[in-house]
Amino acid sequence: MEIFENEAPEVAIAFHGLIKSLVASKGLDQKTKQLIYIAMKASMGDEMAVKAHVPMAKQAGATKEEVVDAILMTLTVSGIRGVVTCLPGAVKQFQDS
Repeated sequence: MEIFENEAPEVAIAFHGLIKSLVASKGLDQKTKQLIYIAMKASMGDEMAVKAHVPMAKQAGATKEEVVDAILMTLTVSGIRGVVTCLPGAVKQFQDS
């Protein structure tokens, strides 16, 4: 993100504004938003993003079981890749706390 912000500051500012708008939207509560985001990123096999968002989901009240289910939901759409890539790190964050 630092390189993105340094090389394209105007675009980075717009991107951060988009994120703030999504966080502030009222249709879903923050826990549900985080679980959806975790599932989307897991479906892409994006282990780093999943690891970054598990603490946010936990802070919003998500349980280990909810995070696991969100990741498992990707199986029917994206196959096993996201599960085997992202599930270990997500579960570990609940064991470490």
